[in-house]
Amino acid sequence: MTESINENDASKKTAEAVQAESAGAGPGKKPKNPMLTATRAIRPHGTDYSRKLAAAAARIALENKGQDVLILDVCGQTAEFDLFVIASGSSRRQLHAISEQIDDELEKVIGDKRLGIEGYQESRWIVLDYGSVVVHLFDEETREYYDLESLWADGTRIPLEEFGLTQNS
Repeated sequence: MTESINENDASKKTAEAVQAESAGAGPGKKPKNPMLTATRAIRPHGTDYSRKLAAAAARIALENKGQDVLILDVCGQTAEFDLFVIASGSSRRQLHAISEQIDDELEKVIGDKRLGIEGYQESRWIVLDYGSVVVHLFDEETREYYDLESLWADGTRIPLEEFGLTQNS
């Protein structure tokens, strides 16, 4: 009886070891977080396309005098999307212009269609959903209140310079 329990324990350990190794960890190591890399299972096309969308959205926000523009990589926190583009505007008109031009550029030039939009009428926080990229356009007060940068603090800020962009002065 004792012998069969030990055999079952041994087979469990073997199964756990196999599972850990298949998740990218060696014997006795924790499995790697699969969301941290562009695996085929979670991100079948990698993140290059997401980076292209985010770069275009950030560029348009900057061209329209958007403030505090940043790109935040949240791949390690969620499998739902890859990147956030966050920007602030000083007026409803400016936020609408940024939103509309991002839509226009991503659809006509890149060929990506927006999946959803929220907050356009109120214009305090406009959310543009492109699937792997979510664009957040805020007025200054609302951005400070919701503080997405702190909420998603485990995400990685990607320097705009990686995309050939520079922050407005």
